[in-house]
Amino acid sequence: MYKLLIVDDEPLVQVGIKSMLNWSELNIEVIGTAVNGQAALKMIEEKSPDIVITDIKMPVMNGLELIRLCRERYGNEHPWFIILTSYEDFHMVKEAITYQVTDYLVKLELTPETLKEAIDRVMERIRQSEDSKKPVENIVHPFYDKFFIRLLNNLFETEEQFTLQSKDLNLDFHYRGYICCYGEMASTQADTLPMEKQLALFSTSMQMLKELAGKYYPCYGLSLDTRHFALIFCYEKLSEEQTVASCEQELKRILGNISETLMKYYGVSFRCGIGNMAEQPLAICDSYQYSRQACQITNSDSPIACPDDCAQADSGHNSFNISLFKGDLTKAFEEYDAEILSRTLDTMCDLFLAHPHHYIQAMDGACNILFLSISLLQNGEKIVSDFFRDNPDGYRSIYKQTTVEQIVNWLVYFKRQLCQLFENHHKDYKNHIVTNVKKYIGEHISERLSLNEVAAVFGISPNYLSQLFGKYNDVGFSEYINISKINEAKRLLDEGALKIYEVAEMLGFESSFYFSKVFKKVEGVSPTDYLNNKF
Repeated sequence: MYKLLIVDDEPLVQVGIKSMLNWSELNIEVIGTAVNGQAALKMIEEKSPDIVITDIKMPVMNGLELIRLCRERYGNEHPWFIILTSYEDFHMVKEAITYQVTDYLVKLELTPETLKEAIDRVMERIRQSEDSKKPVENIVHPFYDKFFIRLLNNLFETEEQFTLQSKDLNLDFHYRGYICCYGEMASTQADTLPMEKQLALFSTSMQMLKELAGKYYPCYGLSLDTRHFALIFCYEKLSEEQTVASCEQELKRILGNISETLMKYYGVSFRCGIGNMAEQPLAICDSYQYSRQACQITNSDSPIACPDDCAQADSGHNSFNISLFKGDLTKAFEEYDAEILSRTLDTMCDLFLAHPHHYIQAMDGACNILFLSISLLQNGEKIVSDFFRDNPDGYRSIYKQTTVEQIVNWLVYFKRQLCQLFENHHKDYKNHIVTNVKKYIGEHISERLSLNEVAAVFGISPNYLSQLFGKYNDVGFSEYINISKINEAKRLLDEGALKIYEVAEMLGFESSFYFSKVFKKVEGVSPTDYLNNKF
C-alpha cells in the first residue's frame, strides 16, 4: 500500500482531502497530516511517504522550501509531490517546476474528480519510475494544455504573449526545428470496456507514448481528447545530411516502433500523420495542419503518413484552418462570451452547409472545436462528457456522423451546451479574474509589474485584462499598480527605518526621481513633503 502525507495549515483543507476520496480503494494509506513544511519534513524522514500533497503558503517553512530540501536529500523521485495553490499563485508553480513537482491543484477548483485525476497521474509515474528516469515534460495542468492548444491552433495574439507564457511554464523553444505529429489511438479491447476503464487505458497509453517519444528527441505531448493526441518533436541541430525528408522518414520508423510497444503492453494501436518541418515555434501551427491532413489518409495497412504521402494521394486541402476564426474564438473562451461563440459557430455551420460535399473539412472543423473546448475549459474533459452523458458514445459521437448535415446538427447541439455554460460563468469569471489579479499585484508589489507579464501569468490577453480591469475596478490597471505601490511606500516611510531612495528601490522603481513623480501624482505631495508634514 502506498503512503500519503497531507501538508496544509488549514485544518478544513486537511479534513477535506482526507474525506474526498476512498483512499483504501486506491491502495493508499493516509499516514498523517502536518501544518507546515518543517513538521512535514520530520514526518517524511520518519515515515517515508510515497506521495505528499502540500500547500505552497504556510508558516515556519513553506511548501517550496519543503520540496527543495527533499530534493536535496532524496533526489527527484521520492517522495512524489502534488502542490496546492491559489489561481493567483501560479508564479510559484514556476519555481516548483524546477523541483520536478508531479502536478498541482487549484484550491478553489478542487473536486473529487480533479483530485482523483492528479492521484492517478502520480501513481502512474511512480509505477513507471524504474523504466523512465527522464520526464518528457513537466506536467502542469491546465496551463500546459491551454498553452499548447493555442500554439497548435495559432491562437496567440502576439509573439510576445507566446514568449511570456512559454517562459512562465519553463518550456524551451530554442531549437533549430520542430515537427508536429497528430494521431488517434484505437483498441478493440477498449471498445468493450466501461468508459472509466477506457479512459484509464488511453491515459496510460498516452503517458507511455510521450515517454517513449522523448527517448528519441526532446518532445512535447498533448492529449486532445481521450484518443487523439499531438506530439511536437524538437530538433537541437540539423546537419546537411539530415534533410526534411530524412527527418520525416526517421519519424515514421520511430512512431512505428512506439506503436509496436503500445500494442505489446496495452493492446493499443494508433494512426498518425507527420507534419512538415517548422523552423520557428509560431510556425508549429502549420506543421500541425499538415499532420492532420496526413492522418486523414492513413489506414490499417499504412498507419503512419507524412506530407509527401498527401501530395501523392492528392489530399492537400482536407483540413479546416480553425485559426481563421482565432480572434473570435480566443475572445469567446477567454471571456466566456456566449454571444460571440454562438455567432462564430453559426458562421462555421453555414460554411459547412454551403459545401455539403466537403465532409472531411466539416469533420475536421467540428473536431477542432471539440479539442479547443476540452483543452481551454477548466475540467474540460468532464464538462464536455457531461454534455453528452445521455449519448452512449459520449462526445465521441461526432465520429459517428456520416454527412455534413449530421456534423452540423452535432455542432449546433454542442454550441447550445457551451453557450449555456458560458452564460452561467460569464459574470463570476470576470470578477474572479479581477480579484485574483489584485491579489497578485499585492503579493508582488516590490516587482516591476507590466500589463503583458501579468496577463501572461493568468493566460489571458493584455487587451482583455486592461478592459476587464477598467470595467470591474474603480481605476485602470497601471493606475491601480501605482496606487498600490505608493500605499506600500507610505507604510514603509511611516516606519522611519528606510530612506526615500531605499523605498524607491525596494518597490521596483527605476529611479528615485520617477518614484517621487509617481508619489506626487498619487498623493499630491512629494515624498519629502509627505514626511515633513507628518512631524
